[in-house]
Amino acid sequence: MKDLLMFRSRRGARLAVALVSVLLTGMAAACGSGSPEPAASGAAPASPAAGAYPVTIAHKYGSTTIEAEPQRIVAVGLTDQDAALALGKVPVGTTEWLGGYPGAIGPWASAKLGGAAVPTVLKDTGTGPQPEKIAALAPDLILALYSGITKDQYETLSKIAPVVAQPKEFVDWGIPWQQQTETIGKVLGKEAEAKALVASVEAKFAAAKKEHPEFAGVTGLVATPYEGIFVYGPQDNRTRLLTELGFVLPPDMKQAVGEEFGGNISKERTDLLDTGVLLWLVPDPAADSAKIRKDKLYADLKVVSEGREFYVKETGDYGNAISFVSALSLPYTLDRLVPQLAAAVDGDPATEVPQSTD
Repeated sequence: MKDLLMFRSRRGARLAVALVSVLLTGMAAACGSGSPEPAASGAAPASPAAGAYPVTIAHKYGSTTIEAEPQRIVAVGLTDQDAALALGKVPVGTTEWLGGYPGAIGPWASAKLGGAAVPTVLKDTGTGPQPEKIAALAPDLILALYSGITKDQYETLSKIAPVVAQPKEFVDWGIPWQQQTETIGKVLGKEAEAKALVASVEAKFAAAKKEHPEFAGVTGLVATPYEGIFVYGPQDNRTRLLTELGFVLPPDMKQAVGEEFGGNISKERTDLLDTGVLLWLVPDPAADSAKIRKDKLYADLKVVSEGREFYVKETGDYGNAISFVSALSLPYTLDRLVPQLAAAVDGDPATEVPQSTD
């Protein structure tokens, strides 16, 4: 989670376009005219739909046209690999974010690798995507949907391969998982399969809402103790986990954090945490819950006295899945999250919230 916050703070970083151009020219000469071998896919691939190409995708920096089915995909977007995997394409490169998983593939998605080699993981160095390492993977497509790449970074990466950047209608790192999945479906020539995948996951949300009508209209928040108290806003996918189950954000929250994916609230606005249900993502649930509750302003809130708060280890598989929010991670998340929300939302402190063990 904190890695994402650091990604946000690095938005001002710029890469040296001229230097990269020289590097790429040298690499292209070294590679010669031979075509790279396509990446193997262990996810039962289907052929793209007839007439799927060329396809043009609009995004924050204009539009990108993909002329033919991509074979070597690099995911710069932090969660973009899951949609590609779900649709039968194993990327050759992924970007490290959460968990330190081999290939940056979480346990909820690893079965989709089949017998394919795990992708090369691109480590963040604090300056955004590393064009020289991306170029070395010889991609024919770069996905940057769940990202915060700048215009300069987009233009630099576009010298390597077509880049599908984040959409302009959402904040950086704010694309909903549905749009992310369907956009990648279009890119892969599998729009119908992507829509079916989205529908299957949305059906799980619908089933949970039907089983738990008590969620409807109840205020809810996801928070973390980062530089005080950090709360996730309306365009963050962790918040959307709650709102898609029927919860709503507190009325004053948008004013407090603005349109960004989240923000810190002052100690004087601790009252904003007094919601119908409150999910904390923390490094150590036992230690951090005790520390957070030592603050009298917080401890006196009804959300505490009525047992409507609960804590999840942000660095465990479950905590990572809560932050990942992809078509593959969501079923894994919902199986664990919904029982916890149901136990917390009843307002009875005697109701024990099921504890996650992963």
